[in-house]
Amino acid sequence: MKKITETPLIYTNENCASCNRCISVCPVLTANCAIDKNGQQEVLVDGDACVHCGNCIRVCEHKAREYRDDTQQFFEDLKAGKKISLLIAPAFIANYPREYKKILGYLKSKGVNRFISVSFGADITTWGYLKYITEHNFYGGISQPCPAIVDYIEKYVPELIPKLVPVHSPMMCSAIYAKKYMHITDRFAFLSPCIAKKSEINRPANAEYIQYNVTFEHLMEYLKGENLGAQEENDEIEYGLGSIYPTPGGLRENVEHFLGKEYFIRQIEGDVHAYHFLEEYKKRVTSGKELPFMVDALNCAKGCLYGTGAEVSKADDEDILLELHKLRKSGGNQAESKKNPWNRTLKKEERLKLFTEQFKDLKLEDFMCTYTKENTILVPEPSSTQMEEAFLKLGKSTHQQRTVNCSACGYNTCKEMAKAIVLGVNIPSNCVQYLKETISEEKEHIQEISEQLKKDAEVKQALYEEITEEFQNIQLAISELVHGNNESANDATSLAADISNLLEFSDTLSTSLNDVKESVKGYDEMNTAIIKISNQTNMLALNAGIEAARSGEAGKGFAVIADRVRELANQTKTAVEDSKEQSDELIPALDELNESTNTLLNTLSEMGNTTTQLAASSQEISASSTMIEETITRLAEKMKSLV
Repeated sequence: MKKITETPLIYTNENCASCNRCISVCPVLTANCAIDKNGQQEVLVDGDACVHCGNCIRVCEHKAREYRDDTQQFFEDLKAGKKISLLIAPAFIANYPREYKKILGYLKSKGVNRFISVSFGADITTWGYLKYITEHNFYGGISQPCPAIVDYIEKYVPELIPKLVPVHSPMMCSAIYAKKYMHITDRFAFLSPCIAKKSEINRPANAEYIQYNVTFEHLMEYLKGENLGAQEENDEIEYGLGSIYPTPGGLRENVEHFLGKEYFIRQIEGDVHAYHFLEEYKKRVTSGKELPFMVDALNCAKGCLYGTGAEVSKADDEDILLELHKLRKSGGNQAESKKNPWNRTLKKEERLKLFTEQFKDLKLEDFMCTYTKENTILVPEPSSTQMEEAFLKLGKSTHQQRTVNCSACGYNTCKEMAKAIVLGVNIPSNCVQYLKETISEEKEHIQEISEQLKKDAEVKQALYEEITEEFQNIQLAISELVHGNNESANDATSLAADISNLLEFSDTLSTSLNDVKESVKGYDEMNTAIIKISNQTNMLALNAGIEAARSGEAGKGFAVIADRVRELANQTKTAVEDSKEQSDELIPALDELNESTNTLLNTLSEMGNTTTQLAASSQEISASSTMIEETITRLAEKMKSLV
């Protein structure tokens, strides 16, 4: 995109709706730059390219265009004590005939030093035009009072610069007269109906004369709610028909007043005609065709009375024209007399003589101005290749598409839109036909996507059905798992109870075995005692037998008994010794059995713990499986709804 001036005199605010009406009324193709800002289109102003005609402000229903002037700075400087005098445009008294004097009185109270009507400066301009044209035989010259016209010529029709009458505008003539002839050293503010006057004030050659452009509109906004008070002031210099300069043809009427109507003065005004006329006039000048005596050109269709810096509410106020008619009828603020050059009863020769006499002390060179080609902006003419590329960007490949000329983009023709794209001041999306084609293509694309989605939906439906079926299988498997886990949990619980009982039995067995072992040990000790007794008995029996033998017959019966006792002792000893051998074999067996029983106890204890844990785990698995089953059920239901 084209790089634009960031702080132009006229600018776009946040209200821009990209309606393109600003483009449609702009005389300069490159002054409006359409951009896409975060998906939102807006049209910006290039301050360098703009001629400040104000047409965009006038037509914008969204109030998206505003302008800058010096009203705020003017009042701040007054408050700071700076010495300022006021140059008053002739249109001000016509716009505010009843408030005029009170407004000046209010401004006087705020510190304005002197009030000078630019109507007097307009009289000087008329004098300067007539003097220069007649002395230099300067025919076909273009009037200079409208700065928008001058800006346009300097920037875009430099061929007409030599045709600009080199005499200052009424505003500048007033300032020069006040400085050089009235010796006023104050800063000057121009009470202005025109936005573009700021560009004239800012011209390097004019900078020393005027410092503020105070527009009617912004002044009246500032005065809202202010008490104007009873103080009244008036301008201090008399003037003639310069007061009618603000009307369309005002300059023409002044010239005809002194030269007569036999001179052809081409009157042109309004954005629809003025700039087109200048382009055509260039061709006439360069081709050497006959030219009018002069051209009276204004940017505003209703003249400066309804200028770009005037209040919008005044646009349809007929009282302004009536007020100006009164000024015209009175010949300004001078009384009718035979010495008044504005007296219509006098012959034109007498008027011109008196008029020339009135300004005999002025030097024409003081009011002369120069123009420059340094401001010229060369707008390149795109090549056929560039235009072809631009048309293709717009999606216009046929002659019919390239000549739709709907003007929705703001340009009169598709060709101008293509040129704007080449120059980087517009974008394809600002073309309605481009958008239609884009929408149509998008519609087809969406249709294709829709069909593809439909096919995808069918595939997805089959997939959903398959997944749903799998979910149902999983659901069944989970259900069986839940059932199996529940049974396993119950079996594990029962097994744990049985093992617990077995543990108790094993523990009792171990205790019993220990008791048996202890009993066997006790029995073994008793056997030992019996063997000792048997041995002793045997010894006693043996001794008894010996004694019985000694006794003879008397001891035979006792000897038999002693033998029987010895036999019994031996039998007892043999039996006890046999029992001890069995006891020696039984105790290790009991120890081994007890050890095995303890091992069984430990194993059963571990099995009990494991079985208990298994039961708990089975219950947890059962609970988790139930949750999974419920989740699978919900997912299956959702899948069914998707199908």
